[in-house]
Amino acid sequence: MTDHLTPDTPVTRGLPVDLDDATHLIGSSWLPARSKRTIDVVDPCDGTVVARVPRGDAEDVADAVCAASDALPAWRDLSPSRRAALLFRWADLVREHEQAIEELEATEVGRPTGPSPLAGQLVFFAGQADKVHGSTLPSHTPDVLGMTLREPYGVVGVIIPWNAPGPMTVFNAAPAMAAGNTVVLKAAEDAPLTPLYLAKLALQAGIPPGVLNIVTGYGSEAGPALPAHPDIRRISFTGSPVTGAAVMEACARNLTPLHLELGGKSPQILLEDADLARAIPQIVRFITLNSGQVCAAGSRVLVPRALRERVVSELAAGMERVTVGSWRSGPVDMGPLISARQRDRVLDYLRIGREEGAEVVTGGAALTEVPYQDGYFVAPTLFDGVQPEMRIAQEEIFGPVLSVLSYDDEDEAIALSNGTRYGLTSTVWTGDLARAVRFARRVEAGQVSVNTFGSGGPFGAIGAPFGGYRHSGFGRSMGADAVEDWTQVKAVVLNAGS
Repeated sequence: MTDHLTPDTPVTRGLPVDLDDATHLIGSSWLPARSKRTIDVVDPCDGTVVARVPRGDAEDVADAVCAASDALPAWRDLSPSRRAALLFRWADLVREHEQAIEELEATEVGRPTGPSPLAGQLVFFAGQADKVHGSTLPSHTPDVLGMTLREPYGVVGVIIPWNAPGPMTVFNAAPAMAAGNTVVLKAAEDAPLTPLYLAKLALQAGIPPGVLNIVTGYGSEAGPALPAHPDIRRISFTGSPVTGAAVMEACARNLTPLHLELGGKSPQILLEDADLARAIPQIVRFITLNSGQVCAAGSRVLVPRALRERVVSELAAGMERVTVGSWRSGPVDMGPLISARQRDRVLDYLRIGREEGAEVVTGGAALTEVPYQDGYFVAPTLFDGVQPEMRIAQEEIFGPVLSVLSYDDEDEAIALSNGTRYGLTSTVWTGDLARAVRFARRVEAGQVSVNTFGSGGPFGAIGAPFGGYRHSGFGRSMGADAVEDWTQVKAVVLNAGS
């Protein structure tokens, strides 16, 4: 249930941090929307309004671009080691407030609290600030010196989704800032509070006003204003392929370079010799992590036909052991979906799966009894008998829904793995390293993990780049590649002769 508050009632209710009035951060000022309109931020665990943020639009984005433009010369020309020191200080403050940040994100997203990657990622990107360099080039004569310089783009725009507002802020803004850019970030309307608080800590760390600006608003109103603005030199967008294509079209009008991180329909490939005792719990864990609202979620399990019944049985048992509830009620494995809209979208896919002929082994419905009645909870769901052409096997559901597909041989497993328009991540479970290498080469995805989930971020290799193939987007976040992505190359040729 949503509180009956008048639209102009200020509210920041029960938050674990001090966010003042939860307004735009533009330069050094915390400002309402020029229109004075607001957006309710709702706790998905119980449907109550916990904050009200500005409903920004193109005017607010233009103000933020001006602030970022004013801050650019000094930030760009600051020594890389000094930029690094400020980012390190930001990381220190994030670490000091880690529990509060986790609780803030849990409040707006519903995900249970847990270890945070934010401070560690900030430390990594801070360490990259003074490692952005070009190269020297051979020349035809000894009097000529050729070199390349890597320079920041300037004022850049970032549009992030609601599923992981803290990590998305850090993974996008920090490498851009480390490279010498200033940032205008459009936070998602469903989860804008964590980006605002991280920006507040950035100011406290001494990062100059205007280097990181946060505008809140609907994607359909504030979002298009970033790629449309002629002073934005590069855009990073994370979200759906449909919206990504629209952002790409808008960028084309100004010839603005673009990084897209889009959806995924990632396979979990079980080979005949897979260690199921190791694989099954991880597959269950990562389809229920953040209630399946993860672009890299391994939502398709590809299993040898001879192992199908055993795998289905063990997956069902694992999913039935998942504890679902509010993070405030004690340790739980899975929380709600972000909104009633997203819950209804997932429920629609559950209906589609049944109509297509797939079998619901466990789950398959919303949780509506006490204590779930006011939140947006859906039971972890396992489909068996899924065929590759079914929509539940082809389309990103963004919920705790797992599909099992069977195969007969290695070639068929590869074909199933590559048989969607996406190519974000994949996981291979096997004891045969030769086969693992073969699959890693043949699977069309930006990341391939073997006997683990997630080759980057908090679950795998530090500094591993993250990004996709095909409709999963292009460009890389995380790792040194991310910082390089926020630079452009300049060739310099010096003739020292007479």
